[in-house]
Amino acid sequence: MAEGRQTRNTERTRRAVLDAATRLILEKGTAVTLAEVASVAGVSKSGLIHHFGSRDQLVIAVVEDMFEQFRAAVYASLDLSENYPGKMLRAYVRALFAGSAEAVAARDFTSVSSWNGLRAIPAVAAVIEEHNAWWGEQFAMDGLSAELIQIVRRAAEGVAAAALQGDEDEASIATARRLLLALATNGNFSAPL
Repeated sequence: MAEGRQTRNTERTRRAVLDAATRLILEKGTAVTLAEVASVAGVSKSGLIHHFGSRDQLVIAVVEDMFEQFRAAVYASLDLSENYPGKMLRAYVRALFAGSAEAVAARDFTSVSSWNGLRAIPAVAAVIEEHNAWWGEQFAMDGLSAELIQIVRRAAEGVAAAALQGDEDEASIATARRLLLALATNGNFSAPL
């Protein structure tokens, strides 16, 4: 029984640290310290180091966690009734424009300003490259042209980042979502199937 409780406490602590680190990295970039993360997470600095070992390991874990959360949001946005090309790309667009906590977090990380300094950590750059390669593989199997995938994906990420910065209102976001879904369905801006 004690082992199960310990596992839950370990998972809870790890989650608290990841959430605190994510929030601080989004606010401050790479200037965040382990002491700040520990304070916000409500754990000791030595407890944080026990879970993550170093600041770089924590940052890598944050990036991996964000990508995993976003991947889950995309899977949750898949419409299995869509039996035509572009299913994964449309789910990607839906996830970026959704209101779930995972989608909001993912939009945070699509913002270029959020990544300033993170790519300087070689292991983070490798995680980002791996993530982009994985999405590239998923979209390549989706049955759409590489050019169409690039335009829709990057436009959706750009609108999501602009929305985070307050540069888009709800109406323009809804319009962008509708147009990008149509483009990922028909290859043009006509209404989706």
